[in-house]
Amino acid sequence: MKPTILALCSALALASPTLGVAQDRYVHANNSGYDTLDPHTVFDVARVATRLNFYDGLYRWVDNPPKLIPWLAKDHTVSEDGLTWTFNLRDDVTFHDGSLMTAQDVVYSTERLLALKRGAGSLLLPMIDPGQTVALDDKTVAFTLKEPSAIFASLVPNILIVNSKVVQENEVDGDMGQKYMIDHIAGTGSYTLKRYDPARGFVGERYAEHFAGWGEKYFDEIEFRTVLETNTRIQGLMRGDYQGLDGYLAPDQVERLRSDEDVQINEQESMRVYHIAMHNGRAPLDDKNFRMAMVHAFDYDGYINEIMQGTVARNPTIVPGNLWGAPDVPGYTYDLVKAKEYLDAYKAEHGDEIRTLKIGTLAGFSETEQTAALMQNGLAQLGINVEIESSPWPVISSNMQNPETMPDMVPYWKSTYYVDPNNWVGELYAKRYAPTRNVSSYMNNEVDALLEEALVITDQDAREKLYKEATKEIYDDAAGIWIYNTKWFGPYASNVKNVRFCPVGNGQDMRWAYLEN
Repeated sequence: MKPTILALCSALALASPTLGVAQDRYVHANNSGYDTLDPHTVFDVARVATRLNFYDGLYRWVDNPPKLIPWLAKDHTVSEDGLTWTFNLRDDVTFHDGSLMTAQDVVYSTERLLALKRGAGSLLLPMIDPGQTVALDDKTVAFTLKEPSAIFASLVPNILIVNSKVVQENEVDGDMGQKYMIDHIAGTGSYTLKRYDPARGFVGERYAEHFAGWGEKYFDEIEFRTVLETNTRIQGLMRGDYQGLDGYLAPDQVERLRSDEDVQINEQESMRVYHIAMHNGRAPLDDKNFRMAMVHAFDYDGYINEIMQGTVARNPTIVPGNLWGAPDVPGYTYDLVKAKEYLDAYKAEHGDEIRTLKIGTLAGFSETEQTAALMQNGLAQLGINVEIESSPWPVISSNMQNPETMPDMVPYWKSTYYVDPNNWVGELYAKRYAPTRNVSSYMNNEVDALLEEALVITDQDAREKLYKEATKEIYDDAAGIWIYNTKWFGPYASNVKNVRFCPVGNGQDMRWAYLEN
């Protein structure tokens, strides 16, 4: 089987070299573009560097295992009924224009998130209504929730604070500054914007007055550059053109970098589940028998052991196996005989004709292209035609959030935005998150009831039971194709020090890192 699988996964073409950079800067070659700098309209790992380095939240996720630390807020209290969360803010936080941050900026940022209904706003809308965030004074802000929430504290870091005066001054026709914020920064973050080009990336300059202060060593300038070609990124790091890359690489790429004495690999456990999202709301994938045929048509062992060379762990559901709430299930297996049986059951009810399926892959992410090729091969043996179309992440991400433009299948990673099972099973399969997070159009009232209850109770043992039950039912429904949990192999130049990796952010928070000459 090995030659067949490897033949399906062609190597990416070599690209031309890039220019070198001065060694007092950090240059990161990113595998996706930065089409906007607005912290309230995007919420993905591919563009997380803009949010982490230009903006701050009331709390912040750091380190691995992830932990929450106070950031713009000093502390908080929760009312006895669990509805009112009151945060006491620091009094020494300034925006990049030198003006003091106040509670009113927190209120405006929250209201903007809710009004735009994009980015992290899609997570907040079910739990807090517009007008329910109030400034008690300049340094105290209170959020009144619709109902008690077990995950609100985990989401607070995603309420990134913008300079309300600057944004409001740049509103056009009531757009809440959206046009302005595409290519401007209005934050308190560790770096200020020096240059931005949506076709190339961005450059940030250290904000010396940042409230958290700076150590003895730091990067005065950071650049996150869009480089879609995998080989170009790897060659550039080995040549010294870049000082860092994304840490989710294919095994052969990791080993190639390990062999270079000028490169270091920062290996970390992660919580990033790789899966194939299936459009449960569109025929023929709206039929369980057809989906059961799909889950048995993918060669899990071939992908994990041959393509990924055993560097990842099989994850049979959407919840990471190293997190509480994951049920004990065997996982589906590659079995074309079973797949054909389920397909025959589908045909007996719906007829023999099956349209061509479309798989969307992520340009610059070779693993998704390899996955699609392997799936295409398995389905071809069942007589099902597949078309594969590759697009940059911003394009395919936008398409996925509309049931009309969502491809039939999309292989991608569900990353860690906060450490709770809801980050995975809730967001991807609960009705409340459709269609912005639940892109598969999966709807199940019994599952919804379990997931909704898990959001309002605070007893972790009871929540774990609910998440296990909901995830098991989703598994039985074959609502997706769940493949593996990822390891992070952060490649950096050997003289880059003190990168604080956190699964929430994937090592792209650069304020602690520096270059050792």
